[in-house]
Amino acid sequence: MRFLPFVLLVGLSQLLSGCAGTPSGTGEPSGSEYSAYLFTYFTGNAQADEQVHYAVSLDGYNYHALNGDAPVLDSRAISSTGGVRDPHILRGPDGNFYMVVTDMVSANGWSSNRAMVLLKSSNLINWTSSVVNIQERFDNQDSLLRVWAPQTIYDPAEDKFMVYYSMKHGNEPDKIYYAYTNDDFTDLATEPKQLLYTPDGGAAIDGDIIPFDGKYYMFFKTEDRGKGIKVAVSDSLTGEYAVGDDFVQQTTFQVEGSSVFKLIDSDDYILMYDMYTKGEYQFTRTSDLQNFEVIDEDVSMDFHPRHGTVIPITSRELERLLSAYGRPDDLIVQATAPEIRKINIRLDSTANELELPLLPDTDLSAFDPQFPEMAGLRITPAGPQDFTDGPVTYTLQLEGHEPETYDVSATVRNNPVLTGYYADPDVLYSEKTGKFYLYPTSDGFNGWSGTYFKTFSSPDLVHWTDEGIILDLEKDVEWADRNAWAPCILEAEIDGEYKYFYYFTAAQKIGVATSDSPTGPFTDSGKALIDYKPEGARGGQEIDPEVFADPQSGKTYLYWGNGYMAVAELNDDLVSLKPGTTKLLNPGSTYREGTTIFFRNGTYYFLWSENDTRDPSYRVRYATALSPLGPLTIPENNLVIQTNEEAEIYGTGHNSVIQVPGTDDWYIVYHRFNYPNGISMGRAAGFHRETAIDKLAFNPDGSIRPATPTHAGIRPVTPR
Repeated sequence: MRFLPFVLLVGLSQLLSGCAGTPSGTGEPSGSEYSAYLFTYFTGNAQADEQVHYAVSLDGYNYHALNGDAPVLDSRAISSTGGVRDPHILRGPDGNFYMVVTDMVSANGWSSNRAMVLLKSSNLINWTSSVVNIQERFDNQDSLLRVWAPQTIYDPAEDKFMVYYSMKHGNEPDKIYYAYTNDDFTDLATEPKQLLYTPDGGAAIDGDIIPFDGKYYMFFKTEDRGKGIKVAVSDSLTGEYAVGDDFVQQTTFQVEGSSVFKLIDSDDYILMYDMYTKGEYQFTRTSDLQNFEVIDEDVSMDFHPRHGTVIPITSRELERLLSAYGRPDDLIVQATAPEIRKINIRLDSTANELELPLLPDTDLSAFDPQFPEMAGLRITPAGPQDFTDGPVTYTLQLEGHEPETYDVSATVRNNPVLTGYYADPDVLYSEKTGKFYLYPTSDGFNGWSGTYFKTFSSPDLVHWTDEGIILDLEKDVEWADRNAWAPCILEAEIDGEYKYFYYFTAAQKIGVATSDSPTGPFTDSGKALIDYKPEGARGGQEIDPEVFADPQSGKTYLYWGNGYMAVAELNDDLVSLKPGTTKLLNPGSTYREGTTIFFRNGTYYFLWSENDTRDPSYRVRYATALSPLGPLTIPENNLVIQTNEEAEIYGTGHNSVIQVPGTDDWYIVYHRFNYPNGISMGRAAGFHRETAIDKLAFNPDGSIRPATPTHAGIRPVTPR
């Protein structure tokens, strides 16, 4: 999922009857009365993060945190432990809103809580609350260890609200129970009764029930075996639930806190769940609650939620929430024009200056940022404006707030060259197609945990087309399923046919896959090519392959290493190493990783990255040699590219180099921290990186001139 500023779109819908009731003070609404979505969530395992937060969306896909992503309720005031988790919100048939949360501070231990909190509101702003301690409230609960993830549903057959939740007693597994509330929604009025019986008696938590097609579907997590989300179906709310065999999550990451909501003005539903070890949510779309399509590329958030729920709200309710929790700065950045590089928007709150970076070829003389339109918000001027002469002044009027003016600039920028987070780029010019191709690491995953590779094509190094996934570790590789990093590519003409050899890192090993096309799909060789440390290497990892076809000898070499630089000759099959050819090269003490090699005017250039990719000072150095096997000569001034503080460009490293065919024009393709947010992300900047291209030039003696990283990037190039 992309964590971007949220995009406000139009056309929203009514949630499923029974999961969403009626707007406050009205009768049963028509679908058109809903105009937005409210997302309730918490943010983490620190006590300060175990609180209720709000976010809103106008399309169910793109969400913006309210209140600056600060809590909207004080956990200390509503709970017995000082923290709350797993907020579930429901609109009742009486027009009121009902919320239940786990009363828990995780720092006290995962089996430390006995209570939940019941909350009620008529306006989503003011809430009454009651703590229900199950152990104190009911008999025969002496062995109770924990009460987790309560949710509420209205039972029309009983005309009551039912709360269902998991409990663990002694050495027994977690089980999902239910009880009805009293009329005031301040207490549980009936004894807890087990609701779900798993076929093997195994643990079940995080139940989420939704009526569908005359039945009740319960999504829940199996906690102690084959962990994941399953679905149980019943003809009645409290009847027997038949548990399906299949897991429905569309990821291999661990998941919890699933929630289903219906899209407004649509028959489709969203199943979302918390990939808690990855630090992200995944969204899937379904029409039958059985088949689920991942839609993460369409989803954005400017916050990191944990275990939450979504309901539809009306325009008046959205206006009320914005009046209470909205901030002008939060709204002015929500320009939705498709030409905007949304993860690169920069707002200077002190100077009230907004910078909108735009995709190549955008017409600045008639550009419309498409600021949000919603009840209680007015931004002027509206429509296309002329940005060619500099910033345009906009006024934002939010109901309940003083007007704010912002100077908005719009500038075409060719860097980053790809939309989204991508790192470790390897670049190829294909003789077969006459196009350029980029092969990056798919970035933006906590701890570099991506599992797939993509490629992008371009006629000119500026305009890039996403060619899709070319190798998926989870589906295409048997020997590794994690840490898809730092690939490289070789185009080779064999018996008159072009073949492509794709060397990649997976699980800190190096593999190779082949294809007849630069856009794949690629077929893995079936085993790791390098899964050992070369003799003499101390420490480091077997990562970051670089392939080089020597134009002088006709031999092909593979380089790799982290903490050491290794090289070996490839056999003629290009998928195996020639025995006895592996050796270590000596690039000096600045070498960290990311070897790149190219040949120009009789000289072999060896480039590498210095420091840690999470370090703002991550940068590229070089050496030269008269042979692809060294020895290396390290110039006194050997910096190739480094941080440009004036432009706020940091962490410039792990590059490749491309020569435009038929010319002596050279370019460096590299990654850097996300602009402008990376420098404030801390260590997470090291896996929220972007790919850029800038000019690489040489002095008359062949030494490399230090390259300047830019936002403007390069002009389109034409091979000769």
